Amino acid sequence: MKPSIHTPLPGPKAKALLERGQAVLSPSYIRPYPFVPARGQGVFLEDVDGNIFLDFMAGIAVNTTGYAHPRVLEAVRAQAERFAHVCFSDFTHEPTLSLAERLVGRLGGGYRVFFGNSGTEGIEAAIKLVRHHTGRPYLLAFTGAFHGRSLGALSLTASKSAYRKGFSPLLPGVVHVPFPNPFRPPLGARPEEVGKAVLEYLEHLFRTVVPPEEVAAFFLEPIQGEGGYLVPPPGFIPELKALLERHGILLVADEVQSGAGRTGLFFALEHEGVKADVYVLAKGLASGYPLSALLFREELASWRPGAHGTTFGGQAVAAAAAHATLDLLEAGLMENARQVGAYLLRELKAMQGRFPFLGDVRGRGLMIGLDFGTPTEERPDLRDKAVELAFKKGLLLLPAGPSALRIAPPLILTEQEAALGLEILEEVFQAL
Repeated sequence: MKPSIHTPLPGPKAKALLERGQAVLSPSYIRPYPFVPARGQGVFLEDVDGNIFLDFMAGIAVNTTGYAHPRVLEAVRAQAERFAHVCFSDFTHEPTLSLAERLVGRLGGGYRVFFGNSGTEGIEAAIKLVRHHTGRPYLLAFTGAFHGRSLGALSLTASKSAYRKGFSPLLPGVVHVPFPNPFRPPLGARPEEVGKAVLEYLEHLFRTVVPPEEVAAFFLEPIQGEGGYLVPPPGFIPELKALLERHGILLVADEVQSGAGRTGLFFALEHEGVKADVYVLAKGLASGYPLSALLFREELASWRPGAHGTTFGGQAVAAAAAHATLDLLEAGLMENARQVGAYLLRELKAMQGRFPFLGDVRGRGLMIGLDFGTPTEERPDLRDKAVELAFKKGLLLLPAGPSALRIAPPLILTEQEAALGLEILEEVFQAL
């Protein structure tokens, strides 16, 4: 299969549906381009007018196993025939219990699990957990972070001020620290010293503004997602973890976008050689079915029965989809993410040499960011034009951060399919 566009975009059926949506849908929905899907197969999506697109965005890094994977469909169908929902907050059942055991096993034991429906819900649960357990009021996060858009999660989010506009006052006690972006270093630091500069800034913050003994946790994306697919400098996260431990501050790893094998390892934090006190998984965990998992060290399990709950979290059909997803990840999809991701990264870095407006190419596995501009100039205009042109040529992409383009295809992507996407990107960049 290949991308195939045979109508103007949007086509007549897509245009009609978009017009219907304008009459009844919330204006808060974002529509980066006029795509209206009808069905998917593998890494391809067909719109309502029969145009076929290669998917390099996976529903924002959600569709781990692509579309209509037979193993996922089989698991979902079998569980739906047994039962779809009995509230897991009240009643233990399979397959959700065994999913918790599998996730804890991936960390070598010593963790507990709370299931929710989305990444935002997982972050909200993490906020409650760390404050409840430590009795400390402050929370730290990075600028550029995206942790969700409900009120507590939004208080941690700092990727765009537009997300926060009009919703203050937000959760008190949240303080942000500059992210150590090697491409556009904050604090006047050189790229090779940006990690050290951020840690020194954090120490300064502890001396002047935030008593460290009153900080419950630091919320961290091992690779920033919405902030631009930013990879921290080597060695930074282990040094940050050591600093937090000296002050008894918990590390919460937001693996909502980077987890479930996307970077070639199950947790992106594994690349750093450290363990978090708390992990939040969602997005790709269940291949498109709504599910999040909060994993926390057993020592933090001090909240009482009823202190937190959810009606639909850990729903049985979503858990069955997650089991099938884990089976496929363990059977080779994580290795595929490493191999195909390395191929894409290598070819994109070669493109960078041909197209000077590609200021940075970065990432791990199938979580790759292309930054348009220079260390001193962001070019969102070029990035947005690239997304638009790619759509017209049959390649689905999404922006990230001020001027980055994210590549986050399903983890089933083959090297041949990746090459199709690279051909389209080459044409797009030539047009720019």
